[in-house]
Amino acid sequence: MTQPDPTAETGGTGPGHRAVTLTRTSHGEFDVTNVRGGTIHIGTGESDDFTPVELLLTAIAGCSAVDVDFITAKRAEPTEFVVVSEGDKVKSAEKGNHMEDLEVTFRVRFPQGPEGDKAREMLPRSIAQSRDRLCTVSRTVQLGTPITMRED
Repeated sequence: MTQPDPTAETGGTGPGHRAVTLTRTSHGEFDVTNVRGGTIHIGTGESDDFTPVELLLTAIAGCSAVDVDFITAKRAEPTEFVVVSEGDKVKSAEKGNHMEDLEVTFRVRFPQGPEGDKAREMLPRSIAQSRDRLCTVSRTVQLGTPITMRED
């Protein structure tokens, strides 16, 4: 099956450009396809499919988890690596629907020994680096980047 080329639809170019395409499958449900052909199904929360808000939380946690894993695993492979991303969905007359109090919690354990000690020592710094500089997703949310919505 030929996958749609999101860059052709949006006109984006360049090595930093990223895009996904959503295709409606039924009322309130969509297949999301990336340029590599990967797909996920999203819905409204009436089934076990991820909702857009859950995907936002996933993207925030996933981006930082990858950063932290790449940094700490150079020192030792984790014996446990769990990340919880959470927040409160708020309906506001002034600001509209949005998320507040976003929090990402890392529970990462390393084996005993010098390599594990080095990884444990690096863990707080790697989390801070991801939050403050490396994670494109959380940095974008924190900076409050404007979003343009248009009709094609």
